[in-house]
Amino acid sequence: ATRFAVSLSLHFTAKRVAYKLRLTEALCEEEQIMLAIELESVRNRLAELKRKDKKCNIFGSKSHKYRLNERISEEEVSAFEKNFSVLLPLEYRQFLTEIGNGGAGPYYGLESLNDSLYTDLDYKRPGELINPSIPFPFVDAWNMEFKGDLEDDSAYEAHTAEYYSDKWETGILKVCNYGCGVSINLVVTGAEKGNMWVDDRCNDGGVYPDLYFDQTERTTFLNWYSLWLDRSLAELS
Repeated sequence: ATRFAVSLSLHFTAKRVAYKLRLTEALCEEEQIMLAIELESVRNRLAELKRKDKKCNIFGSKSHKYRLNERISEEEVSAFEKNFSVLLPLEYRQFLTEIGNGGAGPYYGLESLNDSLYTDLDYKRPGELINPSIPFPFVDAWNMEFKGDLEDDSAYEAHTAEYYSDKWETGILKVCNYGCGVSINLVVTGAEKGNMWVDDRCNDGGVYPDLYFDQTERTTFLNWYSLWLDRSLAELS
C-alpha cells in the first residue's frame, strides 16, 4: 500500500511537471518522474540545510539566509523567452516555477531570472545586459594572455579591450555571483546549452566549465545546485 501511495504521488507530481513543460521539450514519463523526484529532493535538502545552519556558517549564506524568492509563473517564463528569443534549459525552467526565482544557492545565492542578464552582477547598470540568444562561443576552456611588450600601453589597452569584450559572454545567464568579480553562468544557447560555466576574466582566469565542486564532467543546473546542497550538509556534519 505504501509503495502504491508513493507511486501515485509521483505520478501526479510528474503530470504537473509535464503540463508545465508543454511549451518546451518533451520528456518521457520516466524522465518526468525523475525530474519531479529531484525537485522534491532539492526542497527537502534546502530545508534541512536551513535548519542545520542557523548561524549561516556556510560561505555566502549570510547574504541569502537560505531564503528563496517567490516562484514565477509559466507565463512569466514564456514571456522572458519570447522577449529574448531563447528557450531556457528544462531544469532551470522548472526550478524557477517550482522552487524559486533566485535566492538561496551556492556562494552569494542565485540571481533572479531578470537580474541574471546583467553583465556585472556587482553593479547592475540599466541597459548593460547580456544577449542570451547569441550562441555561447566556447566548448572548451579559454583564456587569452598578453604576449606583447608591457611597456606598450596601446597594445596592452587593445588586448584588455578584446579580453573583456562582451562577445565572450553571449548565450548565457549569470545565475550566481561567486564574488571577486567571478560569475557562475548557465549556458542557454549553443553547443554547451544546459551546462554551468565560470567567467573568471576579472582574475585573468578566462572562461571555463564549472568544476568548483570537484566534479569531473559537465554539470547541469540542477546537478550543480544539488552538489552545493550535499557539500554544505556534509560540511556541517
